[in-house]
This record gives sequence, C-alpha cells and structure tokens, in this order.
Amino acid sequence: MVSYNKLWKKLIDLNMKKCELKEATGIGSTTLTKLNNDEPVSMDVMIKICVALNCNIGDIMDLVL
Repeated sequence: MVSYNKLWKKLIDLNMKKCELKEATGIGSTTLTKLNNDEPVSMDVMIKICVALNCNIGDIMDLVL
C-alpha cells in the first residue's frame, strides 16, 4: 500500500493545484484519481511527477506496511 500525502503537501507548499500538476506532467484523469485514492501508479508516472516538481520519489510518496 502506498500513501501520496507527501505529494499533496508538496503541492500546497508550491501553491500548485492538482489540475496544474496534471497539465505539467501530462498524466490523465484516471491516474490523478488513482493518486487521490492512494492506489499504485506506474514508475513512469512517478518519474514525470518528480521531474515536474524537481524532487525525488521519497519526497512525494511513502510505502505503508
């Protein structure tokens, strides 16, 4: 199970809306819904987000055991 709480906090810190993240990364609505629901997404998506936000994967997600 994964948690994207760090991603949402980072967006707040950057004063960026989810729709702006979607535009900056080119991810689709379905992928954004998966992120909202803490569902796994592909590594390609995570890389796109990291590039757009200039961060590492650990900065935007956690593995919940």
